[in-house]
Amino acid sequence: MHVVRLDRPVANSEGLEMMNLRASFDVLSTEEYNLAGKAQELIYWDQNTKYCGCCGAPMKFETEISKRCTECGKELWPQLATAVIVRVTRQSNLNGKPAEEVLLVHANNFRRPYYGLVAGFVETGETLEEAVRREVREETGLEIQNIRYFGSQPWPYPCGLMVGFTADYVSGEISLQRSELSNGGWFTRDNMPAIPGKASIARRLIDDWLIQES
Repeated sequence: MHVVRLDRPVANSEGLEMMNLRASFDVLSTEEYNLAGKAQELIYWDQNTKYCGCCGAPMKFETEISKRCTECGKELWPQLATAVIVRVTRQSNLNGKPAEEVLLVHANNFRRPYYGLVAGFVETGETLEEAVRREVREETGLEIQNIRYFGSQPWPYPCGLMVGFTADYVSGEISLQRSELSNGGWFTRDNMPAIPGKASIARRLIDDWLIQES
């Protein structure tokens, strides 16, 4: 795989349109988008591994996805930052009728006014399920159970792997971690706020719930 970085945009070129990686999701095929994401991750990794972290000597490519220190021989491969994201639902009674609600939150780092799902990075020594439970508890004060794997997605912003889960609400009242979240609450299928774009696994998780019967 050969990756090329352009130092300036290509302008006035017929048939070409410059756009960032996330915007390209709606233009490229899934295969092309995933290749572009991998390319961006490799460029990011190359830029941040010019010198050895042990002795400070220059690193050089050993294979397409590995480097070796020119002095001490330390080998290096691209590292993934693993994160979890979870769709939490609960059964409720609204106006005397049974209903199912989903927990949606607005994170402080969201650039748009949409609501997504609780997510966070896996800590050293944690299982994925432990990370899911901890993130929900830390960010919302809620307890959950029946944590189930949903799917995963490369997230090259800049080098992540998002692992999706579903879970059931057990107990607690929403108490938002204000350093991470600006808003959040329970929503029914007929009372949904704006949600993330289709490029994210968050949207896949939400869409999967929306099409289920109440």
